[in-house]
Amino acid sequence: MARFYPCKTISPGNAQGEAVISSEEILFYFTDPATGRITEHGHCLEGQSIAGKILVFPGGKGSSVVQADGLYKLEQSGMQPAGLIVQNLDTVLVSAAVIMEIPMVCEVPDSLCLALENGMTVKINTDENTIELPD
Repeated sequence: MARFYPCKTISPGNAQGEAVISSEEILFYFTDPATGRITEHGHCLEGQSIAGKILVFPGGKGSSVVQADGLYKLEQSGMQPAGLIVQNLDTVLVSAAVIMEIPMVCEVPDSLCLALENGMTVKINTDENTIELPD
C-alpha cells in the first residue's frame, strides 16, 4: 500500500520518477544539457543526472538569467527533471517551472523527508496536492 503526503502546488502537473535528493541548493546553469548531469564542482550531486527524475532540494541559487537559462537548456534537450519538490521558493525558480510546465510542490511534512530515499519512485499529484511513496 502506498503512503501519501500533503504538499502545496506551485506549478501544476503530475509526475513520476526516481527521487534524487540534494542537501544543497542547485544552480541549473551548472548542468550538462546533453545528459542532465550536475557539473558544479564539489556539489553533492556532481556527476549525477537529474533528467526525468523527481528532484528534491532546498531551492535554487544564482542570478535569474543563469538559473532560468540552465533549466531552459535542460528542457530544450529533454533532460529536465520530471518534477520538483522544493523547500525554499524563489521567483526565478517558480517562474521557470511554470513556464516550462514542470510540476513543482513545496510545504511538505517532515515525515516525507524522513521516509524519502534516493532512487525511490515518487509520484507528484498536484490535482490532489499529494506526494505518493511506495510502501
